[in-house]
Amino acid sequence: GFPAPTGADFLPYLITDKVVAPPECRDCYSESLALMPHCYFVNDYKQAHLDVLDESRLPTRASVGLPEGVIVYACSNQLYKYDPDTFQTWCNILRRVPNSILWLLRFPPYGEPHVKAEAAARGIDPSRIIFTDVAAKPVHIARSGLADVFLDTPLCNAHTTGCDVLWGGCPMVTLPLQRMASRVAASLCAATGLGTEMIVNSQQEYEEVAVALGTDHARRLDLRRRLKDTRLTCPLFDTSGWVRDLEKVYFRMWDIHCAGQLPHTFEV
Repeated sequence: GFPAPTGADFLPYLITDKVVAPPECRDCYSESLALMPHCYFVNDYKQAHLDVLDESRLPTRASVGLPEGVIVYACSNQLYKYDPDTFQTWCNILRRVPNSILWLLRFPPYGEPHVKAEAAARGIDPSRIIFTDVAAKPVHIARSGLADVFLDTPLCNAHTTGCDVLWGGCPMVTLPLQRMASRVAASLCAATGLGTEMIVNSQQEYEEVAVALGTDHARRLDLRRRLKDTRLTCPLFDTSGWVRDLEKVYFRMWDIHCAGQLPHTFEV
């Protein structure tokens, strides 16, 4: 759906959750909020992409043009989501983790030379930034787990892409801001039960956590193991549970209407 308030007086509710819309951020919204108990963002990976759990069927780094034996930081968000502060932080991370590369998506392809030029201007060898073509959804999800750490874009987060990455077993670092589009990835991470290890509060903490995950191999591998282990049980990928929660939202809306009350914010 549209990850923002509409400003439309004919839409009484926006369905979201308490991570995306905490009390201090609710002045952003024109609608009353229907707050789901877990992440509002629905997916169906258990049915559509269960094959990703079989690691013997996944692609290798070599098959997608990535080198072996390095730390792969990745961001498969569209290029318009980048901002100068975050890109500078990415360059800082690469500088502090010498045996690392940044894996990006040609989305769109004409951005590639500009991104590499910006990296070079910040003292980073452009060869350490590797671009990959957009791929079909099953291929994209399967290869997402080849990265060691996903670096989210704060101004407009990974939404569907965030689900892809987490289902692929790759942890992310995300910095939630105030607007809805800048908080969705935090909600995704929280719904895995491992949010405190992936959600940060500042650009500096973003950099420190990303560097720590790149240099502390035991920490990174432990987080990856726990993320993979929780995929079949955590709320993020529990589609049936999400449907039951959405039904509760609809019934609550109806109860409010039948009681003659105006729409108002509520939790289920």
